[in-house]
Amino acid sequence: MIIFTIVGSFWLEVVLKVGVLRRAKRLFLSIVPVSTLFLIWDAYAINNGHWFFDRNQILGWYGPFDIPLEEFLFFIFVPIAAVMTIEAVRTVKKHWIVGDE
Repeated sequence: MIIFTIVGSFWLEVVLKVGVLRRAKRLFLSIVPVSTLFLIWDAYAINNGHWFFDRNQILGWYGPFDIPLEEFLFFIFVPIAAVMTIEAVRTVKKHWIVGDE
């Protein structure tokens, strides 16, 4: 699913020239605070048995707090895809204001 997310949205960077990856600092500051909170929540939920990841559907590589690599990748690539999508809409619509102007 992560690969589909990348393929489905990263073309916007090239074709529409949305410039999301060129603004790496802005992207980093947009993603890291929220992703950090969700990863803390993941760690808590895994540790307390609230949810788990099916070992047959993951690579088996784990990061800190026993969180699978795929979960870390999810919290990186899905937000990037979302930002690229909104920037693509702004590019096509030309005058669509979202509040960061």
